[in-house]
Amino acid sequence: MIFTEAEREYLATQSLGRLASIGPGGGRQVNPVTYWVNVGTETIEVGGPGLGGSQKFRNIQADPRISFVVDDVATEPVGPGGQRGRGLEVRGRAEVLAVDRPLMEGFCREVIRIHPRRVIAWNVDGPGKNARNVTRNPAN
Repeated sequence: MIFTEAEREYLATQSLGRLASIGPGGGRQVNPVTYWVNVGTETIEVGGPGLGGSQKFRNIQADPRISFVVDDVATEPVGPGGQRGRGLEVRGRAEVLAVDRPLMEGFCREVIRIHPRRVIAWNVDGPGKNARNVTRNPAN
């Protein structure tokens, strides 16, 4: 299992993340994106209108290394010392592909699929940080 139950629930309650890819000159490019968790493959899928023509799409075709962050401010304290910030960072590799039909109305068929290798969560499973490398089932 890649994500804990609490992480899966947290990701399901958010609708916006930030995807960092590596641009042609080696600089980082960060973009706000819509995403969803594919429970069957334990990947994160990013979509959007015109995604296949975007710089982030081209970046990933050239270099699949990415970081993806989802965070927010909770209404009640969730961390040490009354912290209300919480979130999740996923580091890994991404692939670009086309799906049979768009994941949402108005989106194109191209998607970015993120395969996690490291998950860093803070104040999601409980107070404090939870960082770990993740391994995938070889069949996936």
